[in-house]
Order: sequence, then C-alpha cells, then structure tokens
Amino acid sequence: MNEWLRKTARRLARRLIVRFKRWWRLEGVPIKGRRAAPGQDPLLAVQIQPVRSYIALGIISAALCVLVLRAFWLQGGISTDFLLRQGEVRFARTLSVPAPRGQILDRNGIVLASTMPARSVWVVPSEAAAATPEQIAKLGKLLDMKPSEIMARIAVRRSKSFVYLHRQVDVSVANQVKECRIPGVHVSDEMRRQYPDGQVSAHVVGYTNLEEKGQEGIELARDKVLTGESGRRRVIRDRLGRVVEDAWLREPVSGKDIELSIDSRIQYLTFDALSKSVAAHKAKAGAAIVADVRTGEILALANIPTYDPNERRTVTFERMRNRALTDVFEPGSTMKPFAVAKGLDMGVVTPDTIIDTSPGRFTIGNRTISDTHNYGRISVRQVIAKSSNIGTTKISFKVNREVMYKMYRDLGFGTAPDVGFPGAAAGILRNGRNWQPIEQATISYGHGVAVSLVQLVRAYTAFARNGDVIPLTLFKTGRAAEGVQVYKPKTAHQMRGMMMGVLESGGTATRARVPGYSVAGKTGTAYKIQNGQYVHRYVSDFIGIVPASNPRVIIAVMIDDPTEGGHVGGVVAGPVFAQIAEGVLTTLHVAPDQPDTLQGVVFAKNADSGRGVELAGGRRPRQGGAAPSAR
Repeated sequence: MNEWLRKTARRLARRLIVRFKRWWRLEGVPIKGRRAAPGQDPLLAVQIQPVRSYIALGIISAALCVLVLRAFWLQGGISTDFLLRQGEVRFARTLSVPAPRGQILDRNGIVLASTMPARSVWVVPSEAAAATPEQIAKLGKLLDMKPSEIMARIAVRRSKSFVYLHRQVDVSVANQVKECRIPGVHVSDEMRRQYPDGQVSAHVVGYTNLEEKGQEGIELARDKVLTGESGRRRVIRDRLGRVVEDAWLREPVSGKDIELSIDSRIQYLTFDALSKSVAAHKAKAGAAIVADVRTGEILALANIPTYDPNERRTVTFERMRNRALTDVFEPGSTMKPFAVAKGLDMGVVTPDTIIDTSPGRFTIGNRTISDTHNYGRISVRQVIAKSSNIGTTKISFKVNREVMYKMYRDLGFGTAPDVGFPGAAAGILRNGRNWQPIEQATISYGHGVAVSLVQLVRAYTAFARNGDVIPLTLFKTGRAAEGVQVYKPKTAHQMRGMMMGVLESGGTATRARVPGYSVAGKTGTAYKIQNGQYVHRYVSDFIGIVPASNPRVIIAVMIDDPTEGGHVGGVVAGPVFAQIAEGVLTTLHVAPDQPDTLQGVVFAKNADSGRGVELAGGRRPRQGGAAPSAR
C-alpha cells in the first residue's frame, strides 16, 4: 500500500512539473508576428505574449515598493537602530581601559610591588625603511639593542603594519626616542611592574608578564584580587581621525592592595645571612624561614639562588624555585623530637628515663642502625642532646605505629600546607598501616620521609606553643592563631627544656647560641639520595625556638649540599640561625631572657665542636640497606 502511494505521488508530481514547463514556455500557443520591414531586426517583429510582460512588470513593481518602504523605514524616523549601528562601526570605538594593578606591601606598609608608568616603542616597517643607518644606530643605543637586530626584526615582519621593538621602556628613554624623530618609529603609553626589593623578596612576591598577569608567587596566587576590573571608554573620531567625543562607559576599578606577613627588615637580614653561608660553604642552595609562633605569620622566607624580577631576561627555572615550599628533603635528626614527644605524651617515658644505646649499633630484622658513638646508657634528655638514633628508635617502638602515623599527619606531614602560595609540596609519608619495623625506626630519626622546610616549621609550632600546631600564612593577620592539639602542654614545655640541651656543652649545636637569649633547637644532617641509593652528599639543617622561656619566633635554616667548611647541621646551619635570630630579636624588640650571658660568651670555633654530631662511621651506605644515621 505504501509503495503504491509513493508511486502515485511521484506520477502526479511529474505531471504538474510538465504542465508548468509548458505554460511557462507557452508550448502549443501560437505566437502572432509580422514580417520585419526591410533593414529591420527580425527580433523587433516578434510579438511577446502579454502574460510574460505582466509577470515581469509585477516583479519590478514589487521590488520598487520594497525599496521605497525600506527607505521610509530608515529615513522616516520609524527605526534608526541600523543607521546608528553603522555609524558606530565607522566612527566610534569602545576601548577597554585596564585597571591599575594593586600594590603588594609588607606588614609595615613598605611597597614590595607597584605599577609604574612606562612606554612601548614600536615601528611601522614600511615607514621605517626611510630611516638612515645613523638613526637606527642611535635608536639601538637608546634601547640597548644592536642595529642589526632592529633591522632584522623590521625585515622579517615587513608585511606587518605594527611591530614592537621594545616594551616597558623608561619614560625618559622613550622621550629621547621621540626627540630623534625617526621615520616609522612611534611611542605609546603602558604600565610596568616595579619590585623595589628585587631579588631579596623575589620568591615571595613573584612577578608578572608584559601584560601584567601574575606568573609566580603572590602575583600569581592573588592575580584576580590585584588585577581589579577594567573600564570602558567610548571614543568618536571624525574622518581625519581626530577625537570629537570621549566619554566613560565604565570607569576602571583599581586592584586591591595586598598586605603580606613579611617584614622587609627581617627578610633582608635573613637573605643576607643565608646567601653568605651558601657562598662560604660552596653549597648548591639554601632556604630559611622565620615565623611568628603566636600568629603563624611568616616574617621572612628566603631562597638561594634567587633572581631579580625587574630583569626578567635573566630569570631561569632553577632560580625561580621556591625551595622552602616546593622542594622536599629528608630532614634527618630534626624529626627526632616528634617521636620522643609522643613517648612523653603517652607516659611510656619521662625526661629522666634511661635508654640503653650500647654498643652503638641496633639490629632490626636484617637491618642495622647505628650512632656515631657508643653513648651507653643515657637519659631521654641526652637522647635529644646527643641526637641518638638508637635512643629515638627505642622510644618510637614503645608507641603503636598507627598512633605514630596519626601524630605525623596531625603535625602536617604528608599534606600540602595552605600558606596561600602556589605549588607548596605535600612531601612523602607512607601510610602507617604499611610500615615495617625498620621504617618506623628510620622515620623517627628523619629518613624514609620527605618534608619541606615550611612543613617542618609548622610542626615545630607544637613545641613553641602549648602542644598545638597552627597553620602558617604569608598574609598579615594580626591575630592569634587557633591550632590543633597534638601534644599536652606539659609535653611541649618538657621538649623545649630538652632541646635547650642541644646548644649546651656536649650538644650538637653550640654554634647556634644567641647571646642573652635561651634557645631550644635541633640539628639535622641527612644523606642525599642519587640513583636509588644514599651517597656522601648532605642536607644540613637547624631549626630553633627563641626565646625558649617565652617563645616568639621559630627560625629554620636548610643548606643543600655544602662542600666546604663542614657539612653537619650544627656547623653549617647553626651559625646562620644565630645570626638571623640575633637580628630578628633586636628588630622585634624582644627583651633578653638570659642577660647574664650577654658578656663573655665563647662560641666553639674549632673542629671539635662538631664531634659526635656526624653521620655514623663515615661508611658508604649500601643500596637496599637501612637508612644511614642522621644528626
């Protein structure tokens, strides 16, 4: 049935088409005509059928009516939108006006980043061809470019009508370029980001690109806040290009200023002390952090090597790395206080509990760990002061591994710290359920775990406060921070007292003393890993709380791969801590808590001060064996 209907429809359609064609061609209709006169074109003798004339006339009349109506519609004032739009396209422009970028300030209102007027120099290649070699040479001198470089840039883009030669040029230089009146060379306004502190605060502040979009540091992390909201201007020009009307559609809203927790004075002295130490020990790199224990504000964060954000042509990835936040390392003995504190907190040991560390070696399964010396029977206090791996391990074994793992997580290890900075590393901490006994041992003294320096500082706030860990921040808050309780307040006070022994005679950090102030701290020296095994290259660190009697700041120093003048934490990082701490306490007007030590303090300067603080036996570690001892 359906097939029959389709065939019938096709037949009817064909018939209709045939009939229409016949009608249009007037097939079968006789055409009247007359003979052409002599010399007349025969075509003029043909008589056209009236129906065709009527159709043609109707089409022409309809088109004419449409044109008349359209003209009346546009010109008669009924609708002028179309003409207005066309005029707008030809004579008016809506310009986007960028908002001034907000400033970055330190905690005292000192400018760390601001936007300054600048100029861009550009050329029209077709016009610049008329410039003389002398003019090109003078332009190159002003822009610090070779004349050949300028000519090459113009030649390569000869088909372009607009080519930048140099952007963000100083206003004075741009004015000199204008005075040269070189054909095809033009100057236009733009803005440039300025960083007064240069390389000192580069890793915190970061930098922007030529379009003032944040690329690193706070400039990137708070780009939207700093950028603000662009404005819009409506400009109408006459046929000669002259502005005849200029009006704001929306004024730009300036970006908001950002106030950091950084103190420029403390930042500078931290940077200075760190850079001198890295140079003196011919180290690969270094990092240092100063944090307020009351608020969690980071007062200084410095890295070596560094870069100058004002000279972006010299910026390299290696120099841009914010090692204090993005790089992780095995912290060595700076991890020991956490395991010991957990033993105190759970009551399995007291500061005076005796731990047998003889004969200086301790076997766990088929692995052996060791101390640098056979300390024999020592108290828990001495375990911290002498930095005994065996003593720390035995205390760690008194606590369930999952309890230890939870403690490390509560301290912030294994999770990225939220300091408001891009790229902060989470570090490495294996799940406690999978720990073997040897892992619990090595993690307790700082191997088999990787942390960043900022994570270490955050964890030490538990000892600087009443056992609670507070978040760190790079932004000024001005208020006391609320933390997560990890240890009892009594445990935190006991640990500070024991860590003060690290700086006493026989301890591992006598060079970290600060005249007039009590210091609680811990050294760390850890082997580095290359190609899956430990090698005799080191990461040396020291972290201290000062004043220990009433903590105000935590200072952490890390020196990566020192090659001269020693490599243990107390010898390499300890003196940097002392230098920074002395300047910080003076800057913050912190009163000395041990005024009797201001005079006559003698610091160990000989090699013996490092005795008993180095890695076990000087032996090369074996691949697949236990992690080496760390101090």
